[in-house]
Amino acid sequence: MFRLPALAPAVARAALRAVAAPGAAGARTAALSTGVPPAAGVGYPGAEEASFTTEFEFVDPETAFPMFQLMGPDGKFAVADDQRPAIAEDKELLLKMYKVMNTTQIMDTFMAKKQRQGAVSFIMTSYGEEATHVGSAAALTGDDVVYAQYRESGVLLWRGFSLDETMAQCFSTQADGGKGRQMPVHYGSKALNFQTISSPLATQIPQAAGAAYALKRSGKDAVAMTYFGDGAASEGDFHAALNFAATLECPALFFCRNNGYAISTPTKEQYRGDGIASRGPGYGIPTIRVDGNDVFAVYEAVARARTLAIEESRPVLIEAMSFRIGDHSSSDDSSRYRPDGERDKWAQVAPIPRLRSYIVERGWWSDDEDKELQDSLFADLMTAMRKALADKKPSLDEVFTDVYDELTPDLVAQEAELRVHLAKHGDKYDLGVFAPSTKA
Repeated sequence: MFRLPALAPAVARAALRAVAAPGAAGARTAALSTGVPPAAGVGYPGAEEASFTTEFEFVDPETAFPMFQLMGPDGKFAVADDQRPAIAEDKELLLKMYKVMNTTQIMDTFMAKKQRQGAVSFIMTSYGEEATHVGSAAALTGDDVVYAQYRESGVLLWRGFSLDETMAQCFSTQADGGKGRQMPVHYGSKALNFQTISSPLATQIPQAAGAAYALKRSGKDAVAMTYFGDGAASEGDFHAALNFAATLECPALFFCRNNGYAISTPTKEQYRGDGIASRGPGYGIPTIRVDGNDVFAVYEAVARARTLAIEESRPVLIEAMSFRIGDHSSSDDSSRYRPDGERDKWAQVAPIPRLRSYIVERGWWSDDEDKELQDSLFADLMTAMRKALADKKPSLDEVFTDVYDELTPDLVAQEAELRVHLAKHGDKYDLGVFAPSTKA
């Protein structure tokens, strides 16, 4: 904290002079008109809780936000037995968490290989961040609406999105709910209350604030949960969303996965403040920083944040600290900007081994069951991929739909032009890959 000498006594006395007893509006108005600041306790509209001081100092925060953690990297709880979260005794829930986390990781590995083989054009993985997906998703309900970024496939899997549905989306088949219009891994599901992912960075954050306001107006006991990375928090949309949610008192949960890198830009080059958590109090938002590799801490933080958001109709900011072990995407080579050995170091404290240690120690899991899970997941993925590859692409009828309730004259003309073109030159295209048209 930078400090300068206190103001001269006469100036200080003038600054702190009482202008009237509380409620004496006339005296207060007179004081303001002569330039005398209001008395302590009166407060300016823009900062009513601020106290007065005679010391001149620039506030330079020196204390970092603490990080909430329940379980250490060794799979041992860092708290006493009577302070453990209730889910520590929930075998069924923890086994589901472990299986979904593994499904996320194995699907990432599977699809990354298929991308390298040319089967799909693009892929994004979430190695090392699985606890942020599953711990948070488990603390939500089906009524809570999710606005994800592009690294939260585990949230959707937790909600019941099948491997068949993921393959249909990645391979753009007619079974894809998005009708093959999105890039791979840009999932969405109306049935699961999971809004379709958009490629432009941070656009989902203000959308979540608006959805939370709508939930508030409807009286529904639900929140809007939005996920984003530390890089997205540098976008203007992030700041606008937090301010809207705070001033409109919306039940929104802002979940930042701070994984150390915004594509190739490390956090030390992104900002000078104390991570993303330090921004919450500036918007009047309750904030917590959590160990994002500790699935127990993530679950507890989101569960409590959800309760606060609904009961008090307030947004909450959660910063989950983790590490992106994989490349940003299949278009990235992180070895060009990350030091050797960094990924290996973080892989040793990744969330899946941490949870596995605990459930094995409790006698709820074994090495044989682990191998069986890995083998069955790989087999299920192969089956789902083959099904997607055998399916047809969406019909060309869908090229012009779903923007307007009724096609505009321009779109009607464009569709007619396409059909004339295909009738004349259809032999130049492999039209057999598309589902048949239902139009005459």
